Parts: sequence; C-alpha cells; structure tokens
Amino acid sequence: MRDQFKVRIKRQDRPDSGSYWQSFELEREAGMNMTTCLQRIAARPQTTDQEDTTPVAYEVACLEEVCGSCTMLVNGRVRQACSALVDDLLDDMNDTITLEPMSKFPVIRDLFVDRQKMFDNLKTIKGWIPVDGYHATGPGARQSPKQQEAAYPLSECMTCGCCVEACPQFGPHSDFIGPAAISQVVYFNSNPVGSFNAAERLKAIMGPGGITDCGNAQNCVEVCPKDIPLTNSIAKASRAATMQALRSLFNK
Repeated sequence: MRDQFKVRIKRQDRPDSGSYWQSFELEREAGMNMTTCLQRIAARPQTTDQEDTTPVAYEVACLEEVCGSCTMLVNGRVRQACSALVDDLLDDMNDTITLEPMSKFPVIRDLFVDRQKMFDNLKTIKGWIPVDGYHATGPGARQSPKQQEAAYPLSECMTCGCCVEACPQFGPHSDFIGPAAISQVVYFNSNPVGSFNAAERLKAIMGPGGITDCGNAQNCVEVCPKDIPLTNSIAKASRAATMQALRSLFNK
C-alpha cells in the first residue's frame, strides 16, 4: 500500500471561464474519504508542480451521505465525496483519484455546481403536502405497515443529482424532469393526505418533459446512493398518468 497518492481535479474559476486540471499529492490516512482529501488540499493548496493555488471549491454539509450536496464525479462515476473512501479507489496499479464536477448542471466554481433545476422540478410536481392551517384537526389518516414500507425508500431521496447525472435524457438539451422528481410524484401521491392533489402532480408529468421523455435507460437506479427503486416509481407513475389521462378524457 502506497503512503502517498495523487488527486487530479478538474477546476473552473468562474461560471463563464474555461476549465483546467490540477493535481495534488496527499499522505494516505486510515478511513480517508474524498471530503478529507479536499480538506487536506484546502489546508495546503499546493499542486504537485509546487505551485501555490487556491483551495478547491465544493459543496458540503452533513458529511454522512444524507444531504446530497457533495455529489461529484469520482473516477468518472457520480457519487458523494463523503462516502467515497480512498482505500476503495486506489490499488497497486493506480495511485491517482480523479475528481470532476457533475456535467448536467452549470458549474459555479470547481466542483461546486448549481442544482437549481432539480429543485425547480420539485416545484413543478408540487412535491409537498399542502395544509389549510396549523390548528389541531384530530388524528390523521392511517397507513398500513405495507404502505409505510413502500413509501419509506422513496422518502430517502436527497436530491443529490446522481440519478439525473447518469440519465441520458436529462440535461441542458432536454426539458425532462428526471427520475427523482417522478419518484417524488409517486411518494407524495401515496400519502393519504397527499393523494388529494394526486391529479395535479400527475398532470405535471403528462406534458413536455414528463414521463414520456424517459428512455428507460435504467442508469438512474444503478447509481442511486440510497438504492431507491426509481425504475419501479417510473413504471407506477406511467400507469397512473395513463389512468389520469383516461379519466380526464371521459370526464369532459
């Protein structure tokens, strides 16, 4: 096992500037993850060419794969920096780890991207439970253990962007809202209270950029860090959207 390794990072100073690469050499530590690497670089921002530079910009919050903010490309695969362990990324044949920003979102600086499109898509599908007040209204609707077990995995979505980064249909060339937003339609429509607004959410994914834009590549479910059954959600949403279209047709 090597005591030292390199981290090669694709950097960009401003949203409107070009990108460039810099490499840094680090001492290997037990249990080291990519967030630790970026912290070590920030403490001593000097490249392998002995050039002084600036700390690498990236987004970070929870440090335990819950917030979804530190998503980036690690050795070409989209994932969270906080759960990407150095020991899993290096071997006797490779002493370099490559970090890049996600490609489907505008780069703000270095590894820090603007995921606003994902949050806008949650607004489009009304990804919330509306309330008519905060006064006591008595016991709420009950869910069976089976319903709870089906809904819980969908609730773990942290809007990290992994699924849309891997999706060939999502990006600046398309209006597709992506698998995360579609899965949230299924999640909120499965809630007894959220079901009152189910038609609104389904209609939101029945137009341009909606469910019919999914190409069924299934990359999303392969890269989801929470193992959310995204393809199942897409199938459920597709069936529900078809039924909603028929109801809308015959209720005219």
